[in-house]
Amino acid sequence: MGTDDVPLDDKAKRMRDLLSSFYILDPSSSPNAPSKYGTLDVINTTSFNPDQYMNILVQKSSLEGILQRHVEMAAEIKNLDTDLQMLVYENYNKFISATDAIKRMKSNIVGMEANMEQLLGKIMSVQSRSDGVNTNLFEKREHIEKLHRTRNLLRKVQFIYDLPARLGKCIKSEAYADAVKFYTGAMPIFKAYGDSSFQDCKRASERAIALIIKKLQGKLFSDSESIQARAEATMLLKQLDFPVDSLQAKLLEKLEQSLGDLQLKTDEIENVSAESKDHSKQGKASNLIPTTSREASVHEFVEAIRAFRVIFPDSERQLIKLVQDLVIRHFKTTELYVKRQISSANLLGVLRTIWTDVLLMDEVLSEAVLLDFSLEAAQVAVKQYIASTFTYLLEDISDALLKVNVSLKEAAEEHPLQVALEASKKAVLQGSMDILLGFRQLLDDDLWLLVKLRDFIIDWVQEGFQDFFRALDDHFLLLSGRKNSLSQDQGMTEGAHSEKVLAGLVLVLAQLSVFIEQTAIPRITEEITASFSGAGAQGIGNEPAFVPGEITRIFRSAGEKCLHHYINMRTQRVSTLLRKRFTTPNWVKHKEPREVHMFVDLFLQELKATGSEVKQILPQGLLRKHQRSDSNGSTTSSRSNPLRDDRMSRSNTQKTRSQILETHLAKLFKEKIEIFTKVEYTQESVVTTILKLCLKSLQEFVRLQTLNRSGFQQIQLDIQFLRTPLKEAYEDEVAIDFLLEEVIVAASERCLDPIPLEPPILDKLIRAKLAKSKEHNPNTP
Repeated sequence: MGTDDVPLDDKAKRMRDLLSSFYILDPSSSPNAPSKYGTLDVINTTSFNPDQYMNILVQKSSLEGILQRHVEMAAEIKNLDTDLQMLVYENYNKFISATDAIKRMKSNIVGMEANMEQLLGKIMSVQSRSDGVNTNLFEKREHIEKLHRTRNLLRKVQFIYDLPARLGKCIKSEAYADAVKFYTGAMPIFKAYGDSSFQDCKRASERAIALIIKKLQGKLFSDSESIQARAEATMLLKQLDFPVDSLQAKLLEKLEQSLGDLQLKTDEIENVSAESKDHSKQGKASNLIPTTSREASVHEFVEAIRAFRVIFPDSERQLIKLVQDLVIRHFKTTELYVKRQISSANLLGVLRTIWTDVLLMDEVLSEAVLLDFSLEAAQVAVKQYIASTFTYLLEDISDALLKVNVSLKEAAEEHPLQVALEASKKAVLQGSMDILLGFRQLLDDDLWLLVKLRDFIIDWVQEGFQDFFRALDDHFLLLSGRKNSLSQDQGMTEGAHSEKVLAGLVLVLAQLSVFIEQTAIPRITEEITASFSGAGAQGIGNEPAFVPGEITRIFRSAGEKCLHHYINMRTQRVSTLLRKRFTTPNWVKHKEPREVHMFVDLFLQELKATGSEVKQILPQGLLRKHQRSDSNGSTTSSRSNPLRDDRMSRSNTQKTRSQILETHLAKLFKEKIEIFTKVEYTQESVVTTILKLCLKSLQEFVRLQTLNRSGFQQIQLDIQFLRTPLKEAYEDEVAIDFLLEEVIVAASERCLDPIPLEPPILDKLIRAKLAKSKEHNPNTP
């Protein structure tokens, strides 16, 4: 037994040995019996040796141990005597109980044999009386049974004779099921007696059945009949032993044709109410009550599948393909639908409608595994919806930006750039928040498909934002004209490339990039962290799908590039004006100056237009003026000297040598003025940088020409006229004055006879220009 393997304590071992000795068993047969007799545990065995035990006890124990062992052994002897006494008493009681039971059994058996003999006599008496009754009624019973068989036969004969009439009535009332039932019941009689006694009835019945078969076939292939009615007709034809293999193929073809009516249509999708939720969509499909004609058609289709499967048990594979094809059609329509700009509520309504159909079909055809099949198709549709939503968001932002071109052409807005910037900011931030709210509805919905796709949706949303901002950066690059379009399939870029890119649009892109970096990305990151974080938010290589730091760096760089590109565009426009001004005339044969040249007006107009654009977009900043006190050295031009005007009267050779010497001496002692500083996102920084670049370009164009005295004086007059409006409009007076002086010095170096205009003549010409300008523009101060 299993208990033998359990280690026993000393008391249990002694009790076991005691019982063994009581029942005169061999203790050596016990598995726990000691193999040696040289231990203290052999005291309970038959081979116990007192002398040897005492010797071992004296050798292994001290005096105190021996006394302790004495006390223990006395207590054990007392316990054993008590146990033995109790065991004897218990066995004695059992023997007494057994004796009493035997006595009771012996007294109960007495008299039973007489009762059994009496019962046997009664049984024999009943049997003899039953045999007498059977003998007396035998002849009458046989006669009754014969009459009953005759009656049944007459009823069958009457049924056979009435069968043609019955079939005719069934045909008139279209009770084809009853007709088939009557005919199949009469078939055994027709097989046995159809060629003799009931030949006429058989022929009449066959003609009626042929007509019924024709009616059933017509009903089967009639488009006006329901699918369930056609399935019932097939069942009746099968009962008439009509070949139904061809009918199976035709009926299956009818079911396939009905898929076109059951497939979701675009108008049906648009009419789906996002508020109507089916609370039993997670339960059994049989509890769904059809509320529309389409739902009724789906229920009818499901019942037809149920009947078809009963009629044709081997049609499971064809039916599985059929229902899967319907689910595929549903989701193909959904994929086309999500390519439009729809809300998440519309998508939820479509998915619920499809899910209702899936549950209905899964109940009657669970082998199709439509739940998993629908999950795979829904995964594609939902992913496409998310991607399409980001595409439409990009188009909305692009449309808001491209309105700049229309506004500037039509002059419909007083501040078109500012309006376009605000609209673009709203499109980025509010548009992103709106689509996040829509995606959140997908996560919060309890539809089984969306619950299974939750982790995927989180990944797709984060990856979508990452790809969206990268695409937005590329689109900014395209709109700014810094990148040629490689493909014209995006309709939103047609307006940007139909003509030259407007500089104002580039400035809007620069400021919008700053807004995305500083405001939009943190807000979107906060919303994604709150609602779209989870175990599934992993990108390629277990990296986060949405990396706001990377997007921030991208748009910081994009903003700087667009800002510098705007400055370059404005500078290049002025450079084109300067190129025409200095390459058109023959400066060696230039006439004496009579007035300020018209290019000065064009130059100031360009600067004014630039300032107007910048004021609409960029904020004012604290741009430190470069004061004259900031430099320890000379604050005049590095190539000029206050004594230059007095020395102009000298000869050309002496004056040229003197100016060259003065220039080199000034370079040694002049502290260099910082002209080009880092461009900031402020009005002052941008317009000042553009002006400095334009004046630098003016200086370089002057360096490329060879001037006579009149040409030099014309440039002197134009530059002198520019000093006042430029210093009033721009804050970095020192740098502007320095660059204007550089232009005069460059002109004097390139002049063959650099004699300047006399101050009175210079002032007279400037006053004449101011008066003329005031006449044309009375509002000008």
